[in-house]
Amino acid sequence: MSTTRRIFLGAAAASLAACATASAATARTAGVVINGNLVLPMDTEKPLDQEARDLVKASGLTAAKLTIGGSGGETRAQTAASIVDIDKAVALNPDLYLKVASVADLARARASGRLGIIYSFEASEMLEGDLAAIDQFRAAGVLVMGLSYNRTTPFASGTMSSPPTGLTELGRRAVERMNAKGVTIDVSHSDEPSSLGAIAASSKPVLITHAGAAAVHAHPRNKSDRLMKALAERGGVIGIYELSYLTTAPAQPSLDVYFAHLTHALKVCGEDHVGIGSDALLWPFDTSPESMAQWNKSLEERKAAGVAAPGEGPPPFVTGLNRADRCAVIADELRRRGYSTRVVDKVLGGNFQRVFAETWTA
Repeated sequence: MSTTRRIFLGAAAASLAACATASAATARTAGVVINGNLVLPMDTEKPLDQEARDLVKASGLTAAKLTIGGSGGETRAQTAASIVDIDKAVALNPDLYLKVASVADLARARASGRLGIIYSFEASEMLEGDLAAIDQFRAAGVLVMGLSYNRTTPFASGTMSSPPTGLTELGRRAVERMNAKGVTIDVSHSDEPSSLGAIAASSKPVLITHAGAAAVHAHPRNKSDRLMKALAERGGVIGIYELSYLTTAPAQPSLDVYFAHLTHALKVCGEDHVGIGSDALLWPFDTSPESMAQWNKSLEERKAAGVAAPGEGPPPFVTGLNRADRCAVIADELRRRGYSTRVVDKVLGGNFQRVFAETWTA
């Protein structure tokens, strides 16, 4: 059984069965709707069932960035195999999914009512310190790549690295290679010295696809105002996630907490540099005892692998956003708080689309 199929069937089947009543609302925005990091229902052996299809449609999404290769536990060969698996899963649902290869595919996905899937890496272990691997995976359709996932890599230090290395010389060359090959750089899991180094070294905008604001809640995975300003000044975008790091564990983040981070980012970065990067499941997270037992087991595995961050425990959702159509809720809440349709359209996808247009060309 492939990793892709195991993730969907093992962690999601009960949740889909329990939560198949998600609203069919759209995101209520005139532009594209892009989630900067999201787990999608996948099956490499057969087309998705109607419950899963209904949830994908209910999301209102134009596109979502999908992480491949996990948190650095897959080798180069294993990650290549995972890409093949995901290609199969997409091909089995041609009227539901579209593999994104260019910015034009975002418009194609929206026009056809499909969800565009943006292949990405959060980690960089699968590159195995070899710049040629960037070329290999870009040719396979990976459009977004990271430099480190919490731990130190040959390219950069992560948010949990001690001591930090910052962006290494090989990391600077990786940044140049990604710029040249049309790969978007994502420093969500890199520490501040590495992130600032990557932003300075890059000739194109850099993304933090999923994070929070450290000024609202201090945590290694949340970003300082200094870093967010540097990102915005060079044209980048930060996506706000739904993880427990938004508040003090074991509390589940509330909608007010989520918007404290989102509105702070808008204040610091400006309306052109903020997006949504849930880092959650597309479908509602199932909080039944059976599902939570699986979740807790996955946390223990992350701790054993040394990739867990402090405060991991509460499941990845914000109360009020634990639904497939979370972007519609965010859009409505932004408007309720006085933000214009122009700002809503940018936050829900326009800002990510701009950066992709600037970075996916060689």
